[in-house]
Amino acid sequence: MQTSGPPRNEYRHFISDTRRWDGFEHRPGDILVCTPPKCGTTWTQTIVAMLLFPDGNPPAPVTTLSPWIEARFKPYEDMLEGLRQQTHRRSIKSHTSADGVPWWPDARYIVVGRDGRDAFMSFVNHIASMRPEKIFELMESARAEGIAFEPMPPPDDIHQFFAGWLAEGRLFSFLDSYWQRRHEPNVLFVHYDDLKANLESEVRRIAAFLGVPLEDRHLPGILERCSFDWMKKNSERIGDFGDLFTGGGQSFFFKGTNGRWQGVLTPDELAQYDERSRQMMPPDLKEWLDRG
Repeated sequence: MQTSGPPRNEYRHFISDTRRWDGFEHRPGDILVCTPPKCGTTWTQTIVAMLLFPDGNPPAPVTTLSPWIEARFKPYEDMLEGLRQQTHRRSIKSHTSADGVPWWPDARYIVVGRDGRDAFMSFVNHIASMRPEKIFELMESARAEGIAFEPMPPPDDIHQFFAGWLAEGRLFSFLDSYWQRRHEPNVLFVHYDDLKANLESEVRRIAAFLGVPLEDRHLPGILERCSFDWMKKNSERIGDFGDLFTGGGQSFFFKGTNGRWQGVLTPDELAQYDERSRQMMPPDLKEWLDRG
């Protein structure tokens, strides 16, 4: 499908594949929630869903309404057909750098960042909770499709896992790719810490960016449904997490807290994190990311 801007780069992984964008039919006003893993993706998708359906009754669970289009563990044609059938304004999730997603001037891109150390700690739980049989199934199908990948270090050795995560540097390169476009009128940067500190202010800011009317009478309900406690208690209204995660929504919505890396990562590892992030991000992006 024809898109604006230069040709997209391909990013193929045993969990996700950007070739899945090829069959997507864009509509003006589409919303893309673009984040590195474990930086508030589902939280932001829920905020968008509740802004689009302020009565609190979207027509499907959030992750069905706003699918991760690149995910290899979801039936591709079913996902595309579901998006085609949506008559309302649509929202799509992506974990791909800006050079790998289609770029439309009439779409809106919400980019969410989080202190990398906090994102890492959440990612450890995320990977440890994934069903082993599902990971094996994805690896086997990736091999069959010619997708090359390096096995991840085991999450039960957190220091080895951190070394691999840091060497990859995906969070830093991802954010840098969008940071270069931050002044474009269809890009909004949101920080996880701001969502935690003042959810109402961020909900209003996202609504204004999307051009979605926000009536005061709807705000209390929206804020309640976008709280961590509500999402965890009502995880079936957010998505079907049982297929991929042991413990389902209770594992996926683990803690939602920051600072758990303190006393876990060593002083040397924290120094390595600081050096690596400075290598891969410009100073103003690092300052924005680490300010929490």
